Amino acid sequence: MGRPCLFITGIEDMNEIATVAGVAILSHVAETAADYDAEIVVPTARSLVMTAAQEAVAAAYLAADRSDAYNPNNIYYVTNEQFAFVAHITGYMVRERPAACFYAGIFYAESLILAETGNSVGAIQIAGTSEATQLPFFVAGCDYTLIGEELFAASAYLTREPQQLGSLKGQDAGKVLAAAVLVLGCLLKTAVVLRPDSVGPSEWLKFLMSTCLGGD
Repeated sequence: MGRPCLFITGIEDMNEIATVAGVAILSHVAETAADYDAEIVVPTARSLVMTAAQEAVAAAYLAADRSDAYNPNNIYYVTNEQFAFVAHITGYMVRERPAACFYAGIFYAESLILAETGNSVGAIQIAGTSEATQLPFFVAGCDYTLIGEELFAASAYLTREPQQLGSLKGQDAGKVLAAAVLVLGCLLKTAVVLRPDSVGPSEWLKFLMSTCLGGD
């Protein structure tokens, strides 16, 4: 389309796991942009995030065998001030009219400003954040939204890093175990209420411990 892609990794630093996930997704997006010879621009609100983003994009261009097309000046630091950073991004959107806008990281009150501005210039928008209070604004203003933990799942799926995949599988296993214990507890409580005199509490406790611990 002859127009750039804009990627925002949020306004927090690299000590936030959502920012790390955003940089990981940026790597995949940058590799796709390199394959199609599209320009990708990454303004950042933290200097450490800028450094990490530069490394991620450079590695992505190298993986796509397009290292000669990598421009480090497209990944730059703006300011730590929240709304000064947002003013820079919205001004860039209006001037350059990016074809696609990606938001992956931690966002606060600026989420609706970014989403509405991107929508007004006709950009395809994909957003993801772990901040539940900002999700309605992204859902309203963007084409696709990663809700809560989907941001981390997308990061693990795209990067295929064993640490991220292992963490994701561990969380899923914990959820399955918690759901199983909840269902079992509901069944036991229902049985006690329906037939309170059939089996004493001690027998139910022994049965529950035997089921959970695999004992006799």
